[in-house]
Amino acid sequence: MIEVDQPIWIRGTDWIGDAVMSVPALREVRRLHPRSPIILIVRSWVSGLYQGQNLAQRIVVLPDDEGALAGLARLRQEMRTARHTILFKNAFSAALAAWWAGVPERVGYATDARRYLLTRLAVPRIQERGLHQVFYYLDLLYQTGVSTIDYISSNFEVEIRLEASREGLAEARELLAEHRIRPDRPLVVINPGAFFGSAKRWFADRYAQVADLVIENLGAEVVIIGSASERRIADEIAHLMKARPHILSGRTSLPGLMGLLTESDLLLTNDSGPMHLAAALDVPQIALFGSTDEQATGPLGRNSLVVHRHVECSPCLLRECPLDLRCFRAIQVEEVFAAAKTILIERNGGRRNRRAPLRS
Repeated sequence: MIEVDQPIWIRGTDWIGDAVMSVPALREVRRLHPRSPIILIVRSWVSGLYQGQNLAQRIVVLPDDEGALAGLARLRQEMRTARHTILFKNAFSAALAAWWAGVPERVGYATDARRYLLTRLAVPRIQERGLHQVFYYLDLLYQTGVSTIDYISSNFEVEIRLEASREGLAEARELLAEHRIRPDRPLVVINPGAFFGSAKRWFADRYAQVADLVIENLGAEVVIIGSASERRIADEIAHLMKARPHILSGRTSLPGLMGLLTESDLLLTNDSGPMHLAAALDVPQIALFGSTDEQATGPLGRNSLVVHRHVECSPCLLRECPLDLRCFRAIQVEEVFAAAKTILIERNGGRRNRRAPLRS
């Protein structure tokens, strides 16, 4: 199917968590076709994820300010010489752009009315088997002949590994120094937001209580992260706290966020993009789940602890809870703090090896 030495164009996903979960499939394409250059097409807000990861020979970053038609035209222009494209992104527009560009081999899932725009197609089948979302992208390769490995039936061991870039680490350390965050104290990062909706967010007052407890009892420095649009959540938590946290919402690039997570001793987070980043960076974390399913989208990291209190309606997968968020109400401050204490003291001796020299 894929000609030797011919570039493989891959349309990446638009969300950080999905991008992280597609990394094993991207690495498989590189492993199976080492002589074919990988050209990765992604949105600007996720492009920093791939910085320094040796996943593609070229990254095409799509502008943020283009309308739908202009974006399609740009993709058509970029892909006019392509012969093979794999669509990790499920949207109709991704398949339409490849078809409009005349790419001979167009690989993707037959979702969103795309069947007649694809030359090799797959059908989603991981949900019925209760598998993690990471296999969604791997199974696409198998079903379409890009790979001969049946990943979902062969006990294939999935490992997602990323590293913070030199630039990302430098950005993070500059921010830590700007906020006078002491390197001799445990650094706890809190990610209280989740773009999907409020049904994925633990309560601000409980985050505030845990933050105060790790400061008072463990001498930790607490940093609150998130997008610029999530600044109000960070401000609410800070207002509810007795101690003063450091708010970096909207202050980091994606490489800088990866650097900050690498520098941290613990991430306390909802089901979100930073949760998947932390797992891939091998950063200790406590991931709190509400409406979503940890079996499908949980963090794939050996240092990840998932807390999910299943109630009669979970996982509902809804953006907003029509009831009382009872799944999150069942997660108590005391148990989260106890888990944080265990991670910070018993596992790590209170510190990780931060401030190591920047890698070249």
